[in-house]
Amino acid sequence: MKKYLLSLVLIFVITIGFSQTYITNVTIIDVDNKKLIADQTVEITNGKISNIQSHKKAIIPENATVIDGANKFLAPGLVDAHVHFFQNGGLYSRPDAIDLRGDMPYDKEIELAKNNMKVHSKHYVKNGITSVIDVGSTYNMLEKRQQLKNDSLAPNIYMTGPLLTTYEPEVYSNLNKDEPFSLVKTINDGIKMVQNQLQYNPDFIKIWYIVGLDGLDNESSARKNLPIIKAIIEESHKNNLKVAVHATQRITAQLAVENGADFLVHSIDDEIITSDFANLLKRNNTILCPTLIVHDRYIKTFAQNYDFDNHELLESNPYQLGTLMDLSHIDNKQLVDGYKTMANSQQSKTRTESINSTMMTNLKTLVDADVTIATGTDAGNIGTLHASSYLAEIMAMKKSGMTNWQIIEASTINGAKVLGQENNIGSVSVGKQANLILLDKNPIDDLNNLTSISQIINKGHVLKVNSIIENSPEALAQRQLNAYNSRNIDAFLEPYADDVEVYNFPDKLLFKGKDAMRTGYASMFENTPNLHCELENRIVQGNIVIDEERVQFGDNLLEATAIYHIEKGKIKKVFFIN
Repeated sequence: MKKYLLSLVLIFVITIGFSQTYITNVTIIDVDNKKLIADQTVEITNGKISNIQSHKKAIIPENATVIDGANKFLAPGLVDAHVHFFQNGGLYSRPDAIDLRGDMPYDKEIELAKNNMKVHSKHYVKNGITSVIDVGSTYNMLEKRQQLKNDSLAPNIYMTGPLLTTYEPEVYSNLNKDEPFSLVKTINDGIKMVQNQLQYNPDFIKIWYIVGLDGLDNESSARKNLPIIKAIIEESHKNNLKVAVHATQRITAQLAVENGADFLVHSIDDEIITSDFANLLKRNNTILCPTLIVHDRYIKTFAQNYDFDNHELLESNPYQLGTLMDLSHIDNKQLVDGYKTMANSQQSKTRTESINSTMMTNLKTLVDADVTIATGTDAGNIGTLHASSYLAEIMAMKKSGMTNWQIIEASTINGAKVLGQENNIGSVSVGKQANLILLDKNPIDDLNNLTSISQIINKGHVLKVNSIIENSPEALAQRQLNAYNSRNIDAFLEPYADDVEVYNFPDKLLFKGKDAMRTGYASMFENTPNLHCELENRIVQGNIVIDEERVQFGDNLLEATAIYHIEKGKIKKVFFIN
C-alpha cells in the first residue's frame, strides 16, 4: 500500500510539473537565418521550447494548452540592451541635467524609481520586451532585481551596479546604496570598486568614460585616465564579468575597445568613424548599442516641443510622460525660460542635427562592416520613457539605412549576445527559454507590426496583453490628460467609451458619443494657442476620479474641476464644474 501511494504521489507531482503549450500552424521569424518558416508548431514544456516541427506532423496531447497561430507570426521576445531603472524617464529623473529638486526632492524621485521598477517591468513585457540590460544602476536596485527574477510579469533583468567613473556629478554623491556612481581616482580604487560590486552579484561592470572636464582636450584626458579604465576591465574579466563602456567620443571608444571593452553602450557622435575603427570592433567582437533618440528627447523636453505619437501616449507610464509637460507651469520661470531658449536656439538645433547625422552615418558604417549591433534606448533618461520609447529607437535605426531583418536581429539575438545569453534567449529555437511574441502582422514587412501583439509568452507563461497592466481609473484620467496637452485627438479619445456623455455640472449635456467629442475637441486642439491643463489635485474614489485643474486657453486661465466616471475600463461620463 505504501508503494502504491508513493507511486500515485510521484505521478501527481510529475503531472503538475510537466506543463505543455503548443503554438500551432504559425510562421516563425527565424532571426538566425533571416527567413520566415511557415506552418510550424512550437512546443513549450516547463518554460522552454522543447520542439519545433511541421504543423502537419505535430501530435498534440489532449490536456495541452493550444494557441492557434494560423496567419500569425512568432518572434523571439525583444531585448532592450540599454535601460536604467534608477531613472524614471520623467522630468525629474536627472537633477544633474536640470535641477528641479525644489519642485521634486530627489529622495522622493529615488523612492519612486524603486516602486516603479515593477511597474516599468510590466510595461516592458506588455510591449514584447522580455529581456532588458540595465547598464548603470545602484546597489538597492541590484537587490530589488532579485525580487522580480521569477515574476512572469517582469522581463529577464540583467544589471550592473553603480557606474565606475573618474567624474561624478555632485548631486549623486553621498546617497549610499542609492548612489548610481562610484568615483574612481586611482587604479587601486578601480580594482576595489569592482570587488565591492561582486557581493551584489552584478551581471557585468559598467564604466562611465567621461573626458574633457579636467581642462584637458579629449584625447589627453582619455589617455590620462586610461590606466584606471584598463585596470577596471582587467579586474572585471578576472572575475568573469564583461565590461560595458559609455564612450561617445571616437578616442574613448577606441581606447576602451583596444583594452578589452566588450560592449559600447552609445554611438560615436563627435566625428565620422573610419573603416579602421569599424574593423577594430569587428576584430575584437565588441558589440555596440547606438541609442539614437536619447539626445533628441532631452532637447525636445527642454524646448517644450513634444511630439509623442499614439503609441507612446497609450503605452508609456502615463504619470512619467505627464511630468515631461510640467515645464509649462513650473514656477521657476527664469530656469525654465533659460532651458527653453537654449534648446530652441539655432546653435542647439545645428548641434543636434550634427550629432544625429554623425550617429546615423557611423551606424551604417558599422553595419556594413558586420559589427554586431544591439538595440537599446537608454530608457529612464528625461524624455526616453521605459518600454514605449523602443519603437522610436528602431525607427531611427531604420532611418540610418538598416534593413528590417538587421533591426529585428539587433533587437533579439544580438541583444542576447551582449552578455553571452544567446544560447538561452534571443531566437525561436529548441532548448531556449520560451520568451516569445505572437504577432498578428509581419514585422519584416513593417516594423510597426511589432506592436500588433496577439499574445506574449514570457518565461514560459502565456499572457494576454490587456491583462498585464490594469487600466485603473486614475491611469485612464492621466492618459487623456497627457493626450490633451499633446493635442493628439486620437489618443485623447482612446480612454473614453464610445457612448461617453460629457456634462456641465450638474446636468447640462455638452457631448454624447466619441464622434461629437472629436468634432469639438479637434477644433480646439487645432485653433487654440497656449493650450495647457495643469493638474493641481486629484482624488480617486473607487471608479470616480476628481481632478482639480488650471487650464490655459491662449492668454486666459480657468480654474475647473473634472469628475470622471469609469465603467468597464473606459471613461463613461464626465462632469465639468467651472
